[in-house]
Amino acid sequence: MEDKLTVTSLARLRAPIGGQEIELQQIEYRAGGMPLLRIRVREGRRFTVFDIDAGTAGEWAEHMSRWARDQAGPTGAPK
Repeated sequence: MEDKLTVTSLARLRAPIGGQEIELQQIEYRAGGMPLLRIRVREGRRFTVFDIDAGTAGEWAEHMSRWARDQAGPTGAPK
């Protein structure tokens, strides 16, 4: 199926607790259609993959940003 897709890596992160590898990729089908954001989480040999649309990605980002702000102290550093 990968030959029907263009996959562009956007970011790679590693969670400090648990060590999960997180990769964000843009997925575009060569036949057309909307681009998707692929979130790949690797824990050891196990992968969890989400392909989401821009609207869902934006809503998810808002919730994550709100949570991160709520965890920060007055200087912006984690509590």
